[in-house]
Amino acid sequence: MNQEKTLQKSTLFVATATAFMAPFMLSSVNVALPAIQHDFEANAVLLGWIATSYLLATAILLVPIGKFADMYGRRKVFVTGIIVFTLGSFLSIFVPDIQWLLGMRVLQGLGAAMFLTTGMAILTSVFPPQKRGRAIGILVTAVYAGLATGPFVGGFLTQYLGWRSIFVVIFLQGAGSMYVTLRYLKGEWAEAEGETFDIAGSVIYALSIFCLVYGGTRMPEVIGGILVLAGCIGLALFFQLQKNTRYPVFEVGLFQNNRTFLFSSLAALIHYAATFAVTFQISLFLQYIKEMSPQAAGTVLMIQPVMMALFSAQAGKLSDRVEPRVIASAGMGLTALGLAYFVFLSPATTLWLVAGNLALLGFGFALFSSPNMSAIMGSVERRHYGLASGTVATMRLLGQMSSMTIATIFLALFVGREVIRADNYHLFLSSLRYCFALFVLLCLVGIGFSFCRGNVRK
Repeated sequence: MNQEKTLQKSTLFVATATAFMAPFMLSSVNVALPAIQHDFEANAVLLGWIATSYLLATAILLVPIGKFADMYGRRKVFVTGIIVFTLGSFLSIFVPDIQWLLGMRVLQGLGAAMFLTTGMAILTSVFPPQKRGRAIGILVTAVYAGLATGPFVGGFLTQYLGWRSIFVVIFLQGAGSMYVTLRYLKGEWAEAEGETFDIAGSVIYALSIFCLVYGGTRMPEVIGGILVLAGCIGLALFFQLQKNTRYPVFEVGLFQNNRTFLFSSLAALIHYAATFAVTFQISLFLQYIKEMSPQAAGTVLMIQPVMMALFSAQAGKLSDRVEPRVIASAGMGLTALGLAYFVFLSPATTLWLVAGNLALLGFGFALFSSPNMSAIMGSVERRHYGLASGTVATMRLLGQMSSMTIATIFLALFVGREVIRADNYHLFLSSLRYCFALFVLLCLVGIGFSFCRGNVRK
């Protein structure tokens, strides 16, 4: 029993340490976007790609790498991911132009895919169902702690040491996570050992996701529509092929025969699609419209993830006793209210109102995320933990990419491929308002999926 508790504590420590890195990097770099734009003279669309390129690389790999880890060992994949992520972070310090920066963001994304999907799977393997909600809540708290500290630290570093110093800090985090993992994470997990890896299915999946995301960023151009259509056809083909594959890279039955898994995954996809771009948009609003420094803007943006960090563990613990669908649906309802207020953003909007609304969004997100994750991981067999973890991480990242794609499309429609400046601020504000209105509608759909998933408590 003592050995089991020791394994649980060490696994939770390692998983939370690594879970902090990726969100810290995302949120800190978001605050540095105006400084990066100034250095590289990048337009508004390229600025959006600084986040999207990372997310795209991660999403392409998540499902295949989750299955690969189930077969050949989750710890091996976990360690490899940290190495790749840390290398990408180190090289980002020295990039000469935005094209090189985007390339390093892709490398970071590939590494993050490896440790994100395996970290959750390892944690779920180690903790029994009656303790899983609390453990996942702590892991989610680490994610939100990264989101909370990222804007402040990123703003401080950008203002006083330049945006490249952010990647120095991220590199040091990666090196520290590597040490912690090698020292404390013992054992290996490979419940699907002996199966054959589906290379063809993985390639079709990756190409389909790429077409969907890149096509979305090229909308409303004709080529954008063609790529999105190709991506949809590719995913339909992928799902059909998976039905007839002995060892599929993705168990289609998880969606076909498991309503809790299906509806919870769709709720996660929609929730992230409606919320992820908020930090990106409000960061630009505060620095351009309210003329705040990167550090001051980062301090305001901390409020949302701080609320997430404060309440996620409690929400996860509560979901061990109360139906997750009730808690998660209430959380998404609060999120919808917060997004609705941002539809009315204007230069006259006070910082107190922005800050209070970010707090509301953070509380709603905390109520949704941990219970929803616990419901997903508790609805599948042990041999599918890596795949389920990869799937839910894919839903999250597809949602995040969708959110950034929607925001980028609205920027392209209203501002165009121009640098954001004083003479087009009114167009920038219009893009924000219409974007937030669409996010509210998405949340209303997501509440329906969340509430109708069914009960998971017996």
